[in-house]
Formats: sequence, structure tokens, C-alpha cells
Amino acid sequence: MRTNTQAAEESSAPLNPTQQLVVARPGRRRKSMSTQVQQKKKGVSVKRALLTALLVLIILAILAVAAFFIKQLVESKYFFCSRSLQFVPLEKTCDGRQDCSSGEDESTCVSSFTNNETFPVRLATNRSVLQVYTGQSGWKSVCAEGFNQKHTELACNQLGYTSKPSFSSVSSQLISSTLGTSFCAVGSSTGSALQKLVSDRKVCSSGSVVTLTCSDCGTRSGTSERIVGGVSADIEDWPWQVSLQQNGQHTCGGSLVSPQWVVSAAHCFSGSKKEVSRWKVVSGRTYMGTAGGSSVEKIIMHSGYDPKRNDYDIAMMKLSSPISVGDARRPVCLPPHNQGLKGGDPLVVTGWGYLEEKGKVSPRLQKAEVPLIDRSTCASPTTYGSLISPRMICAGFLEGKVDACQGDSGGPLVFLADRWRLVGVVSWGVGCAREGRPGVYCNVDDLLDWIHSVMEL
Repeated sequence: MRTNTQAAEESSAPLNPTQQLVVARPGRRRKSMSTQVQQKKKGVSVKRALLTALLVLIILAILAVAAFFIKQLVESKYFFCSRSLQFVPLEKTCDGRQDCSSGEDESTCVSSFTNNETFPVRLATNRSVLQVYTGQSGWKSVCAEGFNQKHTELACNQLGYTSKPSFSSVSSQLISSTLGTSFCAVGSSTGSALQKLVSDRKVCSSGSVVTLTCSDCGTRSGTSERIVGGVSADIEDWPWQVSLQQNGQHTCGGSLVSPQWVVSAAHCFSGSKKEVSRWKVVSGRTYMGTAGGSSVEKIIMHSGYDPKRNDYDIAMMKLSSPISVGDARRPVCLPPHNQGLKGGDPLVVTGWGYLEEKGKVSPRLQKAEVPLIDRSTCASPTTYGSLISPRMICAGFLEGKVDACQGDSGGPLVFLADRWRLVGVVSWGVGCAREGRPGVYCNVDDLLDWIHSVMEL
């Protein structure tokens, strides 16, 4: 069967006549696929770089912390000889033998000092009467006639810490019963030592003797009131309290007695604790910490220190630079000679020591009020007997309850007169707050000559 076939005609009409052609608008071109891929790759690269940098910082931080603790661990066991690049066991430092080839391990050590002469200037009784030691004539109270501000500054400079020194006078008759009737008066000459400017007098023509105030020591800005049985305290109330730290660890307490001198206990520097550069003095802190520590230039123990009997248990630290005196940092006053304390007088002891026997160091400063115990009671056979020397005083309660403890050693025992005065240094005791075993403190009054002599070195 034959079929008729017609050729298809060409047409310009669209296959789907219902759709309209889309005309591209200027300025609204679609981005190419290659551009989008490049941006995604760039974003991924930035994220990877940031993550890598963060990971590196974390690793560096971990290494830094690890290095710090390793350094602390090594320094707690060894002394590094920087010149010969060798490590020496810490117990071999300051032993009188040079273990470093250059002798570094023996160059910065705790030293000892004994004063063989009486310090020539002192303040006496609770009136702070100025006295001068004139050799064979002994101690003499200084008459008020001819005495002026220059003499005041000279005497105060000899006694140590000086800030806004001033003088006044008191009737010589009022002090005769305790200080006697030996007098001297300043002349018209000048010099660097007060004892060279005075001459003996039978009586004071003015009828008065000099009393001195040498500094702003013993004042505090706080108003609040552990030590075993104590309560929390603020450093502004006890701004002379400092923490003595070896290798970053609190070891003992101490008392600022000038912007550059600290009084503490000799037993704090026994054994392997004699290398000076390992010590820092942290001041102005209520809570225990290591920030803000002052480096130490030298440590001087009393050469009479007897570790078996705890006698002459006193030492002084000179800071490399003076601290800035303020609300949280202020020296305590040294006591006048023979200020007349008696049994039962209220004293205050402060520190970060154990809150209980065999306990832990307190993170916050503590204080406790303890009464002075008279010498006859403390040295009785039922208490400490012959263990108590003239360089010691006792404070606390015979029934226990309140006492200093480990970690408080070297810290202050103070008494409030017109100002707070340092009367004792935490020294020793049997346990903490045990019945019949009160705290024993180094007697600052008995060692004033030594303290003033050291501060002149």
C-alpha cells in the first residue's frame, strides 16, 4: 500500500507555547559555580588556621604551666649554679663548703650577728622617755633644755624607722621612781650621734625630760577585730603582719618594724632554709597568696640562737627595697625599754598558721587575744620550768583554748598602748592550745639592743 509522506516544515515557534522567554536583566547576573567553590574553600582554610592557632596556644599554655611546676619542683630540691651550669642538692647550700665551682651556693646565705656593745640610744617606759648611754655613767634621761627638732631627727634616725618625728617633755619628778635621777643635756655642738652631744647633769634646769615619737608606726586604718581559737582578721587592722615564703610556700610570719626591715624567728631559717634568694616577703594581703612579694637582701640571725633550747630565737630580714607604707602596709612600733607589762595584760597574736594542732594553714589571716602570763607562773615546774630564759615570755591560757600554732612562727605578739607595740615573736610551745602548755614568745624588750644594732648594719 502506498503511503503519501509530506516534508516537515521548519518553524520558529517554541515547543511549549505557554512558557515565556526569560530575558536576563542587566546587573543581576548569576555567579559562576567556580566562584562559590573558591569562597567555600577560603572559609574552610580560615577556620582551619584559627583552630590550628588555638591548638598551638593551648599547647604552649600547657607547656608553660608544666615548665613552671617543674621549675618549682626542681628549685625545691636543688640549687642551680648559673656560672658552672650544675645542680647542687639544696641541703648542701650554705653548709660552709663550696659545691658550685664559683662558690655561688655559699654567697647568699643567712648570717649571724652579735652586738657586744650596748646600743647608745633608747626610749624607756610607757612614756617613751629618751635616754642616752654614756659609758661608765650608764643610762641617763635627756633634759628638755636645749633640745630641738634636729636632735629629735638625729635620735629617731639612730632608732630606725623615722616618719614625722616629734618631741615633747614630761616632768622629771614623774619618771624618777622608775628611771632614777641621772640626767644629761645636749650642748651646742653638732654630730652624727646623739650620745656625742650630751654631758652629764645632776638635775634638769627645766625640770623636764624629753619624750619622743619617732614615726607613724603602730597605727592601723581598719576597725574590725586562726590561730587556734581565733577569729578572721583583715590586714588593714594588722598591717605589719607579713608572710615569709620560701619557693612560693608560706613558711613563717613576720613583722614590719620599718619599711625595709622585718623581725621574725631564727628557727624559721634552720636546716635547708638558709639560702637568701629563695625567700620572699609578701605584705599587704588578708588572704594567703604569692603575688606582690618583696625580694630579700639579707637575713641575719642572732648568733646566740640555740635550737635545742629555742633561746635567742630572733632574726631580721632586710628587704631589697623599702615597701610603700599605706593602709595595708605599716610598721609596728618597737617597744620602749621596761614598758611595765604585767601578767594578765591583753595581747594579740596574728598569723596564717594552723587552725588546730596537726591541721592546715589558714587561707585568711587570723587573730586571737591572749593574756600575758607572768614569768613566775610560766617558769614554774608545772608549766615549762627552767626552759624559760630571760629572752622568753609566755602568753595564752593555762587551760588551753587559744594559742598560736605551726605556720604562725615568727609572727607578731602586740600590745596596745598609745600605739601597737611589738612585745613578742612567736617562738615555740608544746603542741597547740594544750592545757598547761601556753605559747612561748621571744622577748623583744630583752633584745632591743640587738635589733637596733642590726638595723644600723
